[in-house]
Amino acid sequence: MGVKVGVLGAGSWGTALAILLCENGHDVTLWSALKPEVEQIRNHRELPERLPGVKIPQEIVVTDSIEEVAKDKDLYVFAVASPYVRSTAKLAAPVLKRKTPIVNVAKGIEEASLDTLTTIIREELKNQNGDEGDVAVLSGPSHAEEVSIGIPTTVVVGAKTEKTADFIQNVFMCPRFRVYTSPDIIGIELGGSIKNVIALAAGILDGLGYGDNTKAALITRGISEITRLGVKLGGKPETFAGLSGIGDLIVTCTSAHSRNWNAGYLIGKGMSVKDAMDKVHQVVEGVYCAKAALKLARENDVDMPIVEEMNNVLFNGKDARSAAIDLLTRDKRVENSHLKWNE
Repeated sequence: MGVKVGVLGAGSWGTALAILLCENGHDVTLWSALKPEVEQIRNHRELPERLPGVKIPQEIVVTDSIEEVAKDKDLYVFAVASPYVRSTAKLAAPVLKRKTPIVNVAKGIEEASLDTLTTIIREELKNQNGDEGDVAVLSGPSHAEEVSIGIPTTVVVGAKTEKTADFIQNVFMCPRFRVYTSPDIIGIELGGSIKNVIALAAGILDGLGYGDNTKAALITRGISEITRLGVKLGGKPETFAGLSGIGDLIVTCTSAHSRNWNAGYLIGKGMSVKDAMDKVHQVVEGVYCAKAALKLARENDVDMPIVEEMNNVLFNGKDARSAAIDLLTRDKRVENSHLKWNE
């Protein structure tokens, strides 16, 4: 049985999920704060630069009215890019239907507060309504370009209660979009956010001309860093070995669909960070997350050398090849410090 869903954010991911939800038989309203974006979808039923060749069903209502997307919905999907989550939550909070679940599908950490995105949404709801609401997260290896054309995809939903997780699972689940559930909201969010920093590094390595061996090492050591910080902040180790951890990291580090990989590749080829971001034409979440991840690491006394070198490259003018060499020539280590020798 279909439900009424309001999707806030008509970028590639929000639009891809709106298409999925519509095809699942739900009544979908898609909102954007950008009038030209709304008119583009209304008039042409496509986003040619972001989802080329994908037709947006006529059944999806497209609006720039926050009241229209909020009215009488059974589920809200927050799909705006991470830098705009707080402002969108602040705008939407007064008109959102009380007690209606919210699922955030963006990935990031706010630099100023070091808050995760579900935390930001809950804060804004509580500030305006006195109730932080029922806010969940959906994440995993899921490029919008592939979801929009029906390529099989698997994700995980994290929620405070099993009831909410099951509800969101049922709304999204179909033969081409498999959804698992988990109680580990913080682990899912941290895995989905910090992997973008590692994906930038993966793109840089490819731009520098390194090979598969190098990228495999980066992915492996990258998930080790993410797990160390995630567990310190309350996440569960199993989460980082799952879809929103190693799964999302692999797809983001190895796919040309990844805006983070693409930006990193251009930086590795010698382009400035600003020019690389401009050329990608979309928000490069890893650039916004890098400083926050490093601050969290230092505040919690967690060693994250890849994240540290990425900050040096992105913000301190360090040469990318020098950063790679410095990572390779760090002091010798054991791989897993908790494993003990027999003799």
